Amino acid sequence: MSIVERETGAGQETAGTVPPFRLERPERIDAPLLIASPHSGHHYPESLLKNLRVPLLDLRRTEDAFVDQLAARAPALGATLLTANYSRAYLDLNRDPRELDPEMFDGEPPGPVAPATARVQAGLGCMPKIGAAGDSIYAKKLSTDDGRTRLEGIHAPYHQTLKQEIAALHQQFGSAILLDLHSMPSRQPGRRSLPDIVLGDRFGSSCASQLTSLVERTCRKLGMSVTRNAPYAGGYTTRLYGRPKRHVHALQIEVNRSLYMDEASVELLPAAEGLKEKLETLIEEVCALAIRLRP
Repeated sequence: MSIVERETGAGQETAGTVPPFRLERPERIDAPLLIASPHSGHHYPESLLKNLRVPLLDLRRTEDAFVDQLAARAPALGATLLTANYSRAYLDLNRDPRELDPEMFDGEPPGPVAPATARVQAGLGCMPKIGAAGDSIYAKKLSTDDGRTRLEGIHAPYHQTLKQEIAALHQQFGSAILLDLHSMPSRQPGRRSLPDIVLGDRFGSSCASQLTSLVERTCRKLGMSVTRNAPYAGGYTTRLYGRPKRHVHALQIEVNRSLYMDEASVELLPAAEGLKEKLETLIEEVCALAIRLRP
């Protein structure tokens, strides 16, 4: 099946009328594997578009664009697939919902606020303040109701579903594997180059070593360079759900965007088909491991 370039969905719906995510299960669940893509969403509500100080393309460059398409055959291969619909610039599902900057709101914050992390201070909290070029996204402050809509209407149901799907797999099989699938810019300040794949297992704390080793070994066999935990060791999702002692394993996988897309124009390259096939091989290998890791 070929990958077809999608529409951005910009402004076609208002916030709340587009479901927060898409959930696709295999016809028959034979392996306890769930693949999540929290940053490939590409819907931009009209309320956001009317308040932009930057071009829409600047926000699109922050997406893990097309990752949902790269993993689209996961259900046919035996894995459950959960993909976000809304842009990470609108709401970052791989952030703690308390990672809020009170200064973004014209009034009270929309929920509890944790002590400011380095991400929040850099403008990259649960509701980002800056785009790909580092410029401020919004022309004016957000309302409390707007922020609450994002947290209660998107963040909460996404993670509730993620939690329920993991629990259902664990109940059926006695274990569960979560692959949190992302993409990363090919260049970063201060780094000469990045590998094709970065695996984040929070330095061995979020999943069994067999999982990280299998994914690394498989990627190398497929001709891709791999590093572990640098510069990405895993985020909110792997930290929240990875409990290997309870037989719940969470591994973050970052894919270098230069392997499959033009990062400036956010367009797919012909090489995307080859990468898609490699990821399908990886999913098959992890499905087999998921069965072997059952207690």
